[in-house]
Amino acid sequence: MIRDTGADQIKRVRGEILVALKMLYPAALQGEHILRALLALFPQLEWDELRKDLAYLTEKGYIQRIIADSEPDARVTPWRKRWFRLTSSGVEVADHCVEDKALEV
Repeated sequence: MIRDTGADQIKRVRGEILVALKMLYPAALQGEHILRALLALFPQLEWDELRKDLAYLTEKGYIQRIIADSEPDARVTPWRKRWFRLTSSGVEVADHCVEDKALEV
């Protein structure tokens, strides 16, 4: 049986985020829904870990935050209520056209 190290698990979670968003591309998903989808694969995944992965993928340009018209002040919207969408760069990574060593898709 293969054990996941912390780094391997992070890579897998990040890859699965891209896969989940790719299924709905170009639509967006709320952070809460992304967490629920990933809990089936990673039952011990915690919100704080996922939030870091969402921030990382946003910084890399693979996903982008979508600000809903209903958000009065986007800066104070909780991460669970924020919407995320895959970018064209994220599609390339999810489709294996571009390789990223920090992700395992």
